[in-house]
Amino acid sequence: MCRNIRPLHNFEPPATSAEVNAAALQYVRKIAGTAAPSQANRGAFDEAVAAVAAATAHLLDHLTTSAPPKNRDVEAAKARARSAARFGTA
Repeated sequence: MCRNIRPLHNFEPPATSAEVNAAALQYVRKIAGTAAPSQANRGAFDEAVAAVAAATAHLLDHLTTSAPPKNRDVEAAKARARSAARFGTA
């Protein structure tokens, strides 16, 4: 599950709220050990996702770097190349 959490800092354009929420959802799913909570746990699950998303957004807003922003397309191409080298081409 956590393989789907991607770095969100120092990209141009900056991470969207949808990307932050998706990362928070994946994190809470991993910690909870389930992809979908039971109805009894839905409130706690949703509350945790909102709290993690808020903490993540706060962190991203306050991080600083002197490095130039990364390009999402270039980074995705690098990831595909690493994957192809590791697993072979399909």
